[in-house]
Amino acid sequence: MSDTVKYLLDEQHLPRFWYNINADLPKPLDPILHPGTQQPISPAELEVIFPRAVIEQEVSTEREIEIPEPVREVLRQWRPSPLFRARRLEKALNTPAKIFYKYEGVSPAGSHKANTAIAQAFYNKAEGVKRITTETGAGQWGSSLALAGSMFGLEILVYMVKVSFNQKPYRRAFMETFGAECIASPSNTTESGRAILAEHPDSTGSLGIAISEAVELAAQRDDTKYALGSVLNHVLLHQTVIGIEAQKQMEMADAYPDMVIGCTGGGSNFAGIAFPFIGEQMRGGRKIQSIAVEPSACPTLTKGLFAYDFGDTAHLTPLCKMYTLGSTFVPPGFHAGGLRYHGMAPQISHLAALGYIDPRSYNQLECFAAGIQFAKAEGIIPAPEANHAVRAVIDEAEKCRESGEAKTILFNLSGHGHFDMQAYTDYLGGKLKDLDYAENEVAMALSGLPSIG
Repeated sequence: MSDTVKYLLDEQHLPRFWYNINADLPKPLDPILHPGTQQPISPAELEVIFPRAVIEQEVSTEREIEIPEPVREVLRQWRPSPLFRARRLEKALNTPAKIFYKYEGVSPAGSHKANTAIAQAFYNKAEGVKRITTETGAGQWGSSLALAGSMFGLEILVYMVKVSFNQKPYRRAFMETFGAECIASPSNTTESGRAILAEHPDSTGSLGIAISEAVELAAQRDDTKYALGSVLNHVLLHQTVIGIEAQKQMEMADAYPDMVIGCTGGGSNFAGIAFPFIGEQMRGGRKIQSIAVEPSACPTLTKGLFAYDFGDTAHLTPLCKMYTLGSTFVPPGFHAGGLRYHGMAPQISHLAALGYIDPRSYNQLECFAAGIQFAKAEGIIPAPEANHAVRAVIDEAEKCRESGEAKTILFNLSGHGHFDMQAYTDYLGGKLKDLDYAENEVAMALSGLPSIG
């Protein structure tokens, strides 16, 4: 059909393998370092906070890693997710561009985060873990892990960045409905939280602080592990089901993307859509433009340094080489809470340094304007994080209108905004403002980067 709007795969086409981009990198990643010795960390040392299976995936260079059948069984509830042709948006923009979007808001938690939450819960359960601690920004990851913990009989403890904890009460209710405990971070329940509150009693929190609290508790009990919703290799690996499905669906549409776009905070949804296509390019396939979109108030890729840094504020985590604004940097409280992280995934940082990724940033007002424009055309209200990708898509489509080029654009609509309506209410009421990061705070945070020989 020439006017097809959605491209659907049946359950038999749910991927059986994740794609590991480490297999195709022209230059290997720099090693993860021990926070104390600053030497390459061993898998055994990582077992304090992670199950063995995900550690093996973290360091693997195999191109394909099999998805366990119990994980596929749960994923089949919403996967394969639909690919849409944004025909009404194309018409509204009067553009010759062809716009496709992979919609991850169909998961029970409303975003892509469930793809890795199910996998991580499975691996922890298989190794006898009883409790998982984690952090969450906007609440999409916390919601997904709460769901996964309920499915696999695990206790889930979530430290939610305080500004988002206050902004998004229904996300907290979602987590608690599935039996998880949700605590505003920084809190008085950990040493790292108490230290932050002693110095900054009114701290709005950050993902770096919340990670410190979750990691601290995970290291204290043998029956407890820590789970991360973005940044690390194994998390990005689990998200590649998105791009693998999209490759088949683009074949159904008899199209191939000229550009692939995703929003980036830690990098998982961007990696999920883009890595399978970038990998194909690195193996001699068609060249694409991969656009990673971040908030101007937390411009990790566009303004950060490519250096070794801690993943958390209290410096409990291993050191990763990544684009960073400094682990002590606390971003302002803009509404895209899932993008408020000081660092970027090492794999994405590495690819950006090699020239495979084109980063850009936007302010929140122009992103909300784009989200509403998209919603009016396509009928889906995007999450504030996904609005960043939508903004870039509209800009690229308008460039095509001016040039007359009929480029094919593929982007990841990583989640819906049904839990974020207060943000839209504030925007429509003229209460939202563009927030600038404090350059002096970034300079201070970067001055504290560890010195690695």
